[in-house]
Amino acid sequence: MITSAVTARLVATFTAPLDRERDAAYAPSVLRWPDRRLLIQRGDVEAVAVGLDDGAVPRTRFPAPWPRRFGTFTVAPGGELAVFSGVHAVRAVDPAGVVRWEVRHGCWEGGCRVLHESYEEYADDKAHLYADSGSAVFSADGSLVWAHVRGPVASAGPDPEALDEWLVIDAADGRVLGRADAETVAAGSEHVPHPDPAQMGLSVGEGQDGAPLLWGRWDGVELSVEQFGEQERILTSVSPTGEYFLTVAHDLDSLALHRVADGEVVAELHAEDAVPRHPDADPDDCEADEVMWDYECGFLDRETAITSTDQEEEFGPVRHWLLETAGMRPAGQIAYPFPVCGTPTALGDGTWYTVSRDGDALHVWTPDNPRVSD
Repeated sequence: MITSAVTARLVATFTAPLDRERDAAYAPSVLRWPDRRLLIQRGDVEAVAVGLDDGAVPRTRFPAPWPRRFGTFTVAPGGELAVFSGVHAVRAVDPAGVVRWEVRHGCWEGGCRVLHESYEEYADDKAHLYADSGSAVFSADGSLVWAHVRGPVASAGPDPEALDEWLVIDAADGRVLGRADAETVAAGSEHVPHPDPAQMGLSVGEGQDGAPLLWGRWDGVELSVEQFGEQERILTSVSPTGEYFLTVAHDLDSLALHRVADGEVVAELHAEDAVPRHPDADPDDCEADEVMWDYECGFLDRETAITSTDQEEEFGPVRHWLLETAGMRPAGQIAYPFPVCGTPTALGDGTWYTVSRDGDALHVWTPDNPRVSD
């Protein structure tokens, strides 16, 4: 059981480049690669990327091809290209709004079998407003885009039986270099990059049906895909060295450390064994007895991970935890100098960030010297 505390020291605060209300924007987040970090934010009409490292990427704005509700987006490590993963296509756009390339695919709205040519075809259809979604991300060196799409890609023609596909795309010109049947029926997905550009993790959400975890390897000719975790574990982070990855169980009761080589579980930590009941919860509230991990768990560095416990704001302040990845042992509860909300996101360089309650700022933290709680 976690009984010690670790003080968090504020490293930096970054103001969100877009106004949440004026620009109809999501809260900011951070993309990270081995040699750089980008703060990104998505509004309805534009997306913004800002380099967080000295002499890195300047603030860059990208005109958005469709409103934020219709998919996700990512940015190249150099900040020169944004890729929007939408309902009907994966589209690469430069800061001037020029479409560098586009890969069209099946529609993410479950009942639609049309291979759309543009967003305008379904812009006013309410069903498409609540379509499922895929995702895309750049490889560690920026040379590839890995994209999870609804099958089939446009060149294959409509196929009512097509499942989701996983693509490896040339980031320079949009050529589909490799493709594989993901064998998933996604409501949403998230890529988790590996330091090796030829490897990628993919966590797929299928609602109550499960959470397939896919691992892809690209050898320059063929994309090979493995499934780990028997569709019950959600991939959350890859270690800075690339040797291990972290998962949380679909029911949030345990965290696990896996080997990348074969997906095998090296160590596991159950919430009920590590986390005490929230101290501010009503003693008669039975729901507070069931502690669960959150969906965020990441490598702070090669030896330490950070996570939080789920659904606790109704009891009191959200609680964040440090873990020793060797053996998945509890290391301490994080004590902040001012209240924070939401989940912590690890950056892999010994720091993590939290987003302000209003979504207008991002705070970067590092652990100070640990102390034993009273």
